[in-house]
Amino acid sequence: MPKLDKLTINGFKSIKELTDFELRDINILIGSNGAGKSNFVEFFRMLKEIMQGNLKDFTTRNGGADDFLFNGPRITSQIHSELLFGDNGYRFTLEPTADETFIFKTEERYYSRGQTGWWVIGNGHTEARLPSEKGEAGVRSQHGVAYYVYNAINSWQIYHFHDTSHTAAARRSEIVDDCSILRSNGSNIAPYLFYLREEKNDIYQRIIDNVRLTAPFFDDFLLKPKKNGEKSEKVKLDWKQKGSDYPMQPYHFSDGTLRFICLATLLSMPVPPSVILLDEPELGLHPFAISVLAGLIQSASAHSQLIVSTQSTTLLNHFAPDDTVVVERKGGNESVFTRLENSQLEDWLEDYTLGELFEKNVLDGGPANV
Repeated sequence: MPKLDKLTINGFKSIKELTDFELRDINILIGSNGAGKSNFVEFFRMLKEIMQGNLKDFTTRNGGADDFLFNGPRITSQIHSELLFGDNGYRFTLEPTADETFIFKTEERYYSRGQTGWWVIGNGHTEARLPSEKGEAGVRSQHGVAYYVYNAINSWQIYHFHDTSHTAAARRSEIVDDCSILRSNGSNIAPYLFYLREEKNDIYQRIIDNVRLTAPFFDDFLLKPKKNGEKSEKVKLDWKQKGSDYPMQPYHFSDGTLRFICLATLLSMPVPPSVILLDEPELGLHPFAISVLAGLIQSASAHSQLIVSTQSTTLLNHFAPDDTVVVERKGGNESVFTRLENSQLEDWLEDYTLGELFEKNVLDGGPANV
């Protein structure tokens, strides 16, 4: 699946205008609290719901259409977006309705070969028509442009492993067959690791090695599927410590260790999403674990495009200015996105790390630039 080349977002929450913004293999978003990093990720969450035909429900559950418009409907009358990836593209304009939902003013798809141009899918509808245009899987030559546009966008995944409470889905049993891809909240981490152990053992062992780096007491997982009556077999994240054969339960993992297990697994997937979005993945991690995480992100970028929102200077230290996007909140509550350039900071980086420059407010968007 193709990676995202350029992105336009206008009128969405704090993002008044972001036009033809170039995305690279690694995109580390930094900025103060409330700068707009999470709103950038939230746009992709809305896009995912659009692809699933859930725009109306998503809008209602999150406060109504007015809450999505930059500075409200009196200032902003619509949300417009354009996404270009490989030979294809998708763009749409949303307008609010009287009942605070959205309708599509326009919805279009793009193809850059042959009959190049934007083709109108429709207008005036409440849910995206692209999914219904994509058709069924079959012989490649029978697929239309909509098929490739839909499948590219639908493959992009947002991962959020923040819930590590004792009742978190990642700590519970899940059916063994739920292992085609790691779910966005890590709820199927146990069956997915079981699949890797049985089918991709080299990758499984690499994950084990990375977990041991950050949790030296950890030995291995005890992934033993169990029959639950007449239902499918289930497996949970049991494990053992070094020097002991006593079986430990998923709730014995600390929050940070469980979160790192999910991250290490995600970034080692044999068939990863073409675009992966992570919102503050460093939460609860030891600084050394954050350094290991940085290495995993760099390795994963060979196969996937990474968009990572972070507050961690430790994580930032492992990346180049070219990988970094500074997000600032400027006059009128507008989020402004600026990619750093290596050439601009060459002299500074002889004496300081990128994280130190952020802390010292040499970079726009630092702690005092609010």
